[in-house]
Amino acid sequence: MEAHKLSPGIPYIYKKIDRSTDVVFAFAGTLSFDGWYSNTSFGETEINTTLFPSLRSVGTDEVAKVNEAFARRFQDILDKSSLKKEVETAMSKGRQVVFAGHSSGGAIAILAALWCLECCRTRPEGDMLVHLYCMTFGSPLVGNKIWSHALRRENWARYFIHFVMKYDIVPRMMLAPLSSIQELLQAISPFINPKSQYSQRDAVARSSNALNFFMTVMRNASSVASYAACNLKGCTNLLLETVSNIVQLSPYRPFGTYIFCTGNRKLVVVENPDAVLQLLFYSSQLSSEAEAAVVGARSLNDHLLYKNEMQDSLEMQDVVHLNNLTDIPLSSNVDLRGEVASMNSALNDLGLSTRARLCLRAAGEWEKQKKKNEEKIEQNKSSIRDALSKIQEYQTKCDIRKVGYYDAFKIQNTEDDFKANVKRLELAGIWDEIIEMLKRYELPDSFEGRRDWIELGTQFRRQVEPLDIANYYRHLKNEDTGPYLIRARPKRYRFTQRWLEHFDKVQAGARSESCFWAEVEELRNKLFAQVQDRVLSLETAANIWIQSSLLGDDVFFPESTYTKWWKTLPPQHKQTSWVSEKITP
Repeated sequence: MEAHKLSPGIPYIYKKIDRSTDVVFAFAGTLSFDGWYSNTSFGETEINTTLFPSLRSVGTDEVAKVNEAFARRFQDILDKSSLKKEVETAMSKGRQVVFAGHSSGGAIAILAALWCLECCRTRPEGDMLVHLYCMTFGSPLVGNKIWSHALRRENWARYFIHFVMKYDIVPRMMLAPLSSIQELLQAISPFINPKSQYSQRDAVARSSNALNFFMTVMRNASSVASYAACNLKGCTNLLLETVSNIVQLSPYRPFGTYIFCTGNRKLVVVENPDAVLQLLFYSSQLSSEAEAAVVGARSLNDHLLYKNEMQDSLEMQDVVHLNNLTDIPLSSNVDLRGEVASMNSALNDLGLSTRARLCLRAAGEWEKQKKKNEEKIEQNKSSIRDALSKIQEYQTKCDIRKVGYYDAFKIQNTEDDFKANVKRLELAGIWDEIIEMLKRYELPDSFEGRRDWIELGTQFRRQVEPLDIANYYRHLKNEDTGPYLIRARPKRYRFTQRWLEHFDKVQAGARSESCFWAEVEELRNKLFAQVQDRVLSLETAANIWIQSSLLGDDVFFPESTYTKWWKTLPPQHKQTSWVSEKITP
């Protein structure tokens, strides 16, 4: 709240906490309309992946969406203030850095914390990460579902704590399109300004604009929550998909830990993002006509009452964690004891109906189902390793015969070649099932960040993709479909390559050693003059891969596809190439 008083001249305050190692960067909100929305329906845009490289789905390579106005304001602060220097200084001294903000200042605090986490990610594993938190109060939603997915994958969601008052409209307003609330927002905006005079705020609160604004936002929130709930419950009605294609729903979704303030000194903690979305709608439902008369004013009043609410709630220490969502009682009147009774009391304080509780249960069941799916594919690990072992044996046999396993598989002259093909197809089936689950977000968000699966996926890709390439060019599929890398590369290899590149913090394409033979096949049927640069690039990359043992000496066997092609290259090229040391003229 102090930060608001200094805006717009000073975008944030930097304060060291007395008798503590904590330092706080508190960001001010803004009442400028272009500080909240850009010109699109919901004001979203793709996030700057240079600044936030982790905010994407690794396998699908889907980039997160962010509120453009918030992102632009944060970039402006980063470029024009001393924020970067002050944060680096604080962290180098081992201080715990807390990024905080109220209202739209919370959105900027979120981006600042993410930027800091991205900077820490490039340092030694785990370095300094425990010294960072982000706390927001009445913050609007900032990004789409990819945010929650990416932050849970990186194990960063735990650093974000969002406080929300029961009726505060600001955390919900991004669920409505700009076109439906623009005029109303301009009318009620003085009220959500902490610097305005109370008499002015009170006048706005009593006006019909406040009620209309609340009802408009909540109608849109209802559509978003209902659509999400149908998906959680596994609804297969085609009408649902048809309606979603016609009606544009808000892309914004919650992430991190949400703490709902019930208004009677209780705090309800929720970490499941699907459950939080349902609570943002259902916790602000009206229970009587009397509430309807004052809810407009309260939805705006609540936005400015966090300081008092925090002091009262933290003194009481009455906190309920909704960890076991599948155990939520469906009725508010049942006689319960212990932890479940405490949970039911908190749900009653939030005014949750039976329908709301069913939606929370559905969110819990979906999370459980993801874990069951993960357990199912865990059982395939031994089958994957056994099949890879057989392919390794096949590769060894080929090396003994001085025929590279790529070329042997392409020729398909022996029973061993046939058996290797069977194992290739078995592995393809297992991995394709995993990839399809990932595309539908049916596995825990942390899955793509698991080191054991990244390593297993990398081993699979390096051993088996050359066989897929050999099979593709053996059947001359390139003549009908086109180049393997452009037209035919399976997602099971694209996904596992991206996993490794993200884990190693390298640019896209830096771990493409398994595609070596596909590039060779395309280059060997073209005139050298047309592809000279590509030939040089391939040789440079191959030299690195050979030194790193990512490519074997079978590449240079006398009868290999690569050796035969390389010998046809112009003499002047061969004389200056390092490959001449490996291939006998």
